Amino acid sequence: MIRQETVPPASLDDVKGWFPKIDQLLFTWFLERQERLGQTGDLVELGSYLGKSAILMGRHRRADETFTVCDLFDSEAPDDSNQAEMNGSYATLTRTAFETNYRAFHDRLPEIVQGPTSLILDHVEPESCRFVHVDASHLYEHVSGDIQAAHVMLPAGGVIVCDDYRSEHTPGVSAAVWESVAVSGLRPICVTTQKLYGTWGEVGPIQDDLLDWLAERDDIWHEVQEVAGRRLLRVKGKWASSSEAQRLKDRLAKSQDRAARMEDRLARTRDELAAVRNSVSFRVGRSVTALPRALRRRNPGS
Repeated sequence: MIRQETVPPASLDDVKGWFPKIDQLLFTWFLERQERLGQTGDLVELGSYLGKSAILMGRHRRADETFTVCDLFDSEAPDDSNQAEMNGSYATLTRTAFETNYRAFHDRLPEIVQGPTSLILDHVEPESCRFVHVDASHLYEHVSGDIQAAHVMLPAGGVIVCDDYRSEHTPGVSAAVWESVAVSGLRPICVTTQKLYGTWGEVGPIQDDLLDWLAERDDIWHEVQEVAGRRLLRVKGKWASSSEAQRLKDRLAKSQDRAARMEDRLARTRDELAAVRNSVSFRVGRSVTALPRALRRRNPGS
């Protein structure tokens, strides 16, 4: 039976999903920068799970803009590999749960395309978008198609965000993303632990503005790297180190607890062994065993 979330979330943190704080801040920065510069266009999310990132994106949809979300939700996947991925990783995903979560923050739902992301170009016009979040399948063929679709939907200055571009369990995403950089001219702006932000337009002005913003933040660490002759910003929240330390502390506490339980078990075993050794039957058995061999031969019943 598929489990659904029925209680509306009170805050974004209550919505299940993988959307780190640093990416929440960067989504907000990119979308607000577009609004500040007067850049217009629609918003698209390919793969929404239970709506955590969609809720944030929906805050930046202006009255004359369309926000389109494309996800399989309860539908069958287009191929066996994708269906296996859905069964293994997204068994709790339903459209009802997504809508419940989204309505807790917004009066109006986005335009929902329930089906494979290969359908998105049937619903979104070329070069009509300013921001596209690619977070659907982890399979190379599907991710490659999603990035190509984003290239069609975005004008030169639009921004694409690709999730899971570097995780060890998603090599297909990595292959598709970096292939787009090498072949189709996608220009990375910055990367976080989980997401790559890029554009097919001019990258320098965006990076300059981002560096100015980062310089004002004492809660975000960043560095500038050069990759294949191009500047790339690496961004990470400073709070990540404290959460990692807490995770290690929790692991140490669990290890110490297991060690204590094992010590208790060993002490009980020692007590039981001592009780056996002190028992009458054990002492009698030891005494019989200790009889000289010759005497035992004369007393075969012993």
